[in-house]
Amino acid sequence: MVLAALTAINVLGATYTQTDSHQGSGFLKSFSFQAISDPTNGRVNYVDAVTAAKQNLTFSSGNHFVLRADHTRVLSASGPGRDSVRLLSNKQYTTSVTVFNVRHMPRGCGTWPAIWTVGADWPNQGEIDIVEGVNDMGPNTATLHTNAGCTMPSSRRQSGTATGNNCDSAVMNNAGCGVKFSDSRSYGPAFNSNGGGWFAMERTSSFIKVWFWSRTATNVPSDVKNGITSVNTDNWGTPVAHFPSSSCPIGNKFGPHNIVINLTFCGDWAGSSSVYAASGCPSTCVDYVNNNPSAFINAYFDFQWLKIYE
Repeated sequence: MVLAALTAINVLGATYTQTDSHQGSGFLKSFSFQAISDPTNGRVNYVDAVTAAKQNLTFSSGNHFVLRADHTRVLSASGPGRDSVRLLSNKQYTTSVTVFNVRHMPRGCGTWPAIWTVGADWPNQGEIDIVEGVNDMGPNTATLHTNAGCTMPSSRRQSGTATGNNCDSAVMNNAGCGVKFSDSRSYGPAFNSNGGGWFAMERTSSFIKVWFWSRTATNVPSDVKNGITSVNTDNWGTPVAHFPSSSCPIGNKFGPHNIVINLTFCGDWAGSSSVYAASGCPSTCVDYVNNNPSAFINAYFDFQWLKIYE
């Protein structure tokens, strides 16, 4: 009886133990390249591992892992899109905490960088967007995408602002149920100029939560900042985004997930004529991406580390 009670307490607690740690060259041992057609119809050409190494689109040095797009070639309008990288983790996760220590994220007109998790059967096994934005327009937005039957309550304990509460990918042009962050330092040029920061996502069968702390924040939890071997999410304060299971059976809507890190251009969101125009970017998205390679010198991720706790 005592053992059962202790087990129950442990399961209900918010302490997780580190199971995976990726840093520097370790990323390429734990992720695979997806040289696929872009599902979001971007002006991008996702390359394989050999091409990425040859063009220096992925490289590591010490505790830096860099993923970037080509910034040297003018593209033919009738040819493939700009060379870039899409990585997929070799392992899958369910109940877990994922912490990304990011120094720099891609910037530039036409860019659409993302850090997210997804099931093999989309949308039936769900998608969790942790970092996502377009055309340097912050702040960050965290979003869930599911099949029908997953909605979020209009009021819940989070510091961000809901942009939609129906997670069904079949409605509202797959906008999903998003939460816009309140911290301007969470995305784009402001994120980079403040030295980056930490994004964390906790997933259980009862909820999904996302947090962000800028490198310049004074309230970064010590377990997050130092990437130690266990974390206690109870000490992390109010999440930026909180997705409860009150009207979404999370355990059924989200299957085992792989982690995805990618950088695309234009496409369904960044390249939408209204979105691109509202960003103040020049020309059209595709023309700009085709003809201005030097504009993408800063279109890169620089990860200090990624740690997963289960």
